[in-house]
Amino acid sequence: MSAYIPVIGLEVHAELLTKSKVFCTCSAEFGGGKNSRCCPVCSGMPGTLPVINQTAVEYAVKAGFAMGCDINKFSVFDRKNYFYPDLPKAYQISQLNLPLCINGVVPIEYEEDGVKKTKNIRINRIHLEEDAGKLIHDDLNGVSLADYNRCGVPLIEIVTEPDMSSAAEAKAFVEKVSLLLQYAGVCDCKMEQGSIRADVNVSIMKPTDTEFGTRTEMKNLNSIKAIGRAIDFEIYRQGKLLDMGKKVVQETRRFDDNRGETKAMRSKENAHDYRYFPEPDILQVNFTDEQLDAIKNSLPELPAQRIMRYTNEYGLSENDAKILVANKILSDFFDAAVKAYNNPKSICNFINGELMRRINLGERTRENRAFTAEQLAKLVEMADTEKVSKNDAKDIFREMSDKGGDPEVIAKDKGLLISNDLGKVAEVIEKVLAENEKAVAQYKGGDMKVFGFIMGQCTKALKGVCTPKVIKEELEKKLKS
Repeated sequence: MSAYIPVIGLEVHAELLTKSKVFCTCSAEFGGGKNSRCCPVCSGMPGTLPVINQTAVEYAVKAGFAMGCDINKFSVFDRKNYFYPDLPKAYQISQLNLPLCINGVVPIEYEEDGVKKTKNIRINRIHLEEDAGKLIHDDLNGVSLADYNRCGVPLIEIVTEPDMSSAAEAKAFVEKVSLLLQYAGVCDCKMEQGSIRADVNVSIMKPTDTEFGTRTEMKNLNSIKAIGRAIDFEIYRQGKLLDMGKKVVQETRRFDDNRGETKAMRSKENAHDYRYFPEPDILQVNFTDEQLDAIKNSLPELPAQRIMRYTNEYGLSENDAKILVANKILSDFFDAAVKAYNNPKSICNFINGELMRRINLGERTRENRAFTAEQLAKLVEMADTEKVSKNDAKDIFREMSDKGGDPEVIAKDKGLLISNDLGKVAEVIEKVLAENEKAVAQYKGGDMKVFGFIMGQCTKALKGVCTPKVIKEELEKKLKS
């Protein structure tokens, strides 16, 4: 294959976390019995009139602010006409020429060929529209069924400029957008439920070309891994065609996850193919400066702000802060733990160390925990104040993680609470020295290395009674007397 430059643009679709759908009062919650969350409006019955969900509009604007967009004070809706079984009205209410948000920038960080890189990805637009239904294909009986529960759920489409040139950049962008939407509180970004998915546009060009090549679009990729694999295959496929002297056809393609390849679905439509025209049943959306300021000021703390708080106020390293902030659930858990025990560094070390180790091993997920943030904070405080040893704290955490429970109760049940009973310490040291007279004689004769052996015997006998520090101090006093 000759050298080609990939040109990649994304259309990220994210369902908004409103209670009801965008143009009717049906529940927008995921799931439910098939076609149980439908009404005449979202199922496209004649004579029905849509009424816009104000919260959906505000959430779309919040997403725009989170991605550095300009917000149009005047915005209108359009009808996008196409015939498909998942769209009962045979048109989708969307936005074309006057979307809510335009001209944003999302900075990304990614690693490629072992090198860490940064890049700014431009956002062309973010517009609000209604989601389509879901088709369920029954290959055994040769039929396809339509579930319209999702039809009418508020959806934002985030359209990038063709600024990406690799699968690594595209994956980093989707991950960053997902993080921003979660922190903004407008989308849960559960890819497995389809609440965020991406259409990927790919073309390739030679370094000497002055125009982009013919692009193809891959629809509804719903995992980060699938996005990367689909892009890599499509770059390879298009390059192979051009090397053979053939042309790339503009078309919509489907990614086969099992085979790791894309397949043609239909010719790619252009905007005029959808016969857009202004939506006659919905008034334009107008914003005042005061309204936009109020929405902007209502934004929660975003990832960059949270990293700054962790590094400036808590004294965490930038790397530790980024690990915490990379998952909102984990970051919120950390904040709750710090509220219970004000030692951010100790709590961060335990979360990024012991908790992340168990998550990386697949023993736990960030969402699935048997213990609370307050219980973890209590365990870290017990280790910091030497109520339990650092090693025993890990054992206690293992039981908390598997079965739940209060760390202090677990420590008592396992005999791991440290009492620092000096009387008991003196008694045990006396006994250990009596049982190891030869080692004691070696030490007093100048063999300092044998101290580790004697210390080990004392520590083993005094586990749960005293800290190693106190044992060492008392043993040194006894040996010198």
